[in-house]
Amino acid sequence: MRRGDGDGGRETLVRICDLAGRTRGTGFVADDRGTVVTSHEVVDGLTRVVLHAPGERTCLAEADAVTPLPEAGLALVRTEGLDMRPLPVAARESVAPGTYVRIAAHGWREARVLGESPVTYTATDRFHLLGSALELAIGTEGADALRLGGEAAGGPVLDAATGAVLGVLGTALHAAHQAAGFAVPLRPDGGPLQELLRRNAATVPGYGEDLNLAGALQLTATSVGSADGPGERREPVERRLTVRHFTDFAAGPARVLGLVGDPGTGRTTELAALAARRARGAEPAPTVWLRGADLRAGDGSVADAVARALRQAGRIVAAAGAPGDMECATPERVARLASDAGRPLLVLLDGPEEMPPVLAHRLPEWTAGTAAWLREAGARLVVACRPEHWEQAGALFPPESLYPAEAPRLPHAVRIGDLSRKEAARARERYGIPDGALADGAGRHPLTLRLLAEVREALPGEVPGRPGREDVFAAHLDLMCLRVAVRLA
Repeated sequence: MRRGDGDGGRETLVRICDLAGRTRGTGFVADDRGTVVTSHEVVDGLTRVVLHAPGERTCLAEADAVTPLPEAGLALVRTEGLDMRPLPVAARESVAPGTYVRIAAHGWREARVLGESPVTYTATDRFHLLGSALELAIGTEGADALRLGGEAAGGPVLDAATGAVLGVLGTALHAAHQAAGFAVPLRPDGGPLQELLRRNAATVPGYGEDLNLAGALQLTATSVGSADGPGERREPVERRLTVRHFTDFAAGPARVLGLVGDPGTGRTTELAALAARRARGAEPAPTVWLRGADLRAGDGSVADAVARALRQAGRIVAAAGAPGDMECATPERVARLASDAGRPLLVLLDGPEEMPPVLAHRLPEWTAGTAAWLREAGARLVVACRPEHWEQAGALFPPESLYPAEAPRLPHAVRIGDLSRKEAARARERYGIPDGALADGAGRHPLTLRLLAEVREALPGEVPGRPGREDVFAAHLDLMCLRVAVRLA
């Protein structure tokens, strides 16, 4: 095997020393709390350890900050102030023989996984029989570096393709046969390690074969990057009734919610607010934003459009430097990751009236395929549309899959209209629109308020009169035409 790229990845490693300054090994940060994972031999027999991070940052870990796991050959160290980038941990049940990896043994080196073997970990007090460890093949120079110990112990074994941690190097691991090196795989144990792995999967993005929940969150977030709605620049007024319906929908068994309203009543704004709440919650959940124009004539279900959105997101994330094969991020896999974490994937479909005419003629087949995919994948769907579209489309979904909200003369749906008086007053305050600035009947229409705010910002001073809804639309159209003319000029 060839030598790797020297010290090019040391910014991901933490050096662990005793109080006398002697290097005992290395480790890596595995979560957003600064928890360091290393091998047990690195901390074995020590009451306190000193951790050194790049940039001359150090941390003294007392005995209560160290969680020894000798039966797994590992140790967890709680740290503060290291400010290190955590590494994603692979959640594979096994590592395929022949997998190429990178290890830190006096410089980064390339190695290969030969398979798994039962090993014995020799601690200072006793022997521990470990179920299995990754057997590594590495060149003579690398094998000598591992035998020297020192900084090699406790280092991560990184998948060469995805950059995810497959195991932790151990220099005190022995098998019945000779091997260049062994590493302990990181797998759930029902204890503190399992909780750490759960946090890692939820907060440290992994991609490709090692796609995790955090990676799925990053991918789906790209589809809602422009979900503030056209021209929306202020925090929207919260509609408590709509929020309550969304909350009940998320907690119930229904798979589909119809959000029905006339143009300008804030359907897109409500979807954007829902996506934002899911993204910034205590437990962020993945959300995919689609528009009717994103659908294609040959789609069999909404899953086809979700797949295209994920592929586009994968290209964006890969361009930013994320490793791994982004084709692994299929709608089914993303939905399964979300479902397993108790955070179901939510698909937001805005304006399905814009779907291609050919697909509109195939709406019954598309709807049946969508309902089946939602049920099998454990995903949910919110459709924001006009009443006339939902009258036909809503009736095609299985009745038990619809969120049970009564809408006059329509299948079950949440009806959205003008703002309430209190909501309209808060909206006018945020837009800087004085009371009485609009004609009666126009002051509670969400789109009218937003467009009037843009017109007022563009004007040099106060404008007399109380325009109606049509007057505001006409003035905003004139403003857009003027801006286009200025841009062309």
